Amino acid sequence: MPSLLERFRAGLERTRAQVETRWKKLVGLKVSPEFWDELEASLYAADLGPGTVEDVVGRLRTRMAEDRPVSLEELRRLLADVLAGLLPPDDPDPLALGTERPHVVLVIGVNGTGKTTTVAKLAAQHLARRRRVVLGAADTFRAAAVEQLATWAERLKVEVVRQGAGADPAAVAFDTVQKARARDADVALIDTAGRLHTKTPLMQELGKVARVVGREVAGAPHETLLVLDATTGQNGIQQARVFAEAVRPTGIVLTKLDGTAKGGVVFAIERELALPVKWVGVGEGVDDLLPFRRDVFVRAIVDAGASGA
Repeated sequence: MPSLLERFRAGLERTRAQVETRWKKLVGLKVSPEFWDELEASLYAADLGPGTVEDVVGRLRTRMAEDRPVSLEELRRLLADVLAGLLPPDDPDPLALGTERPHVVLVIGVNGTGKTTTVAKLAAQHLARRRRVVLGAADTFRAAAVEQLATWAERLKVEVVRQGAGADPAAVAFDTVQKARARDADVALIDTAGRLHTKTPLMQELGKVARVVGREVAGAPHETLLVLDATTGQNGIQQARVFAEAVRPTGIVLTKLDGTAKGGVVFAIERELALPVKWVGVGEGVDDLLPFRRDVFVRAIVDAGASGA
């Protein structure tokens, strides 16, 4: 069974390759304007974003003497230290439950991010802890999403609450919580609609869903996870801002990390949104949702052992 570091390395292969190609140009190069330009280009290529790149370079300038060569190993070590310092401490247990039952989780985000699959993957994680789970198919505007969640529910052997196409998502959320309570379930995972994030009615709809579950269970939703597609890079940050106006997310699930060279967007998300990345998706399998670990993530990008260099 691959270790967490090995799985992160595999998922971040494209990001690491993107920066590694540029870093090799710095070998033997003295710290100079040319050095900083090339280093900045590598960080931009990984999609850290302008503010984060400026911050990283600023911190490195205070730690690297001018006009001397820098080894690749030294650069990796310094970058790892600086990058880790930009991220908050890890959530020790992103599956932790509070005292209220059911523990209600809303999963939000635009279509195509892997939202519905993320619901199923989270369900599998809770099931592995022998918890009772009920799923809610509140993305009623896409029949395919409802069917997809129903298929996952059958595979995972859990109950799914669904209604007809075009049904009120808040009504589905209400029924899901009621069903979870009746079944003495530990967790209610609710998949929500993900039409274009610029559609104001959708934002109002999400707010209504949150209010409905909040009336049924104290403190609900206890978690609101925003699913972002890593391949969209900085565009995902704007999506997050719009969603946050309707329902304040408690954390980010960053999917499709294995399909992009833009893994550095994690740093931009933290800088721009002050939202922790709690999970990362590195594949299509039900086990391909990994808890985010700051030091492991950074090592997977910059560690010499990752590329054999």
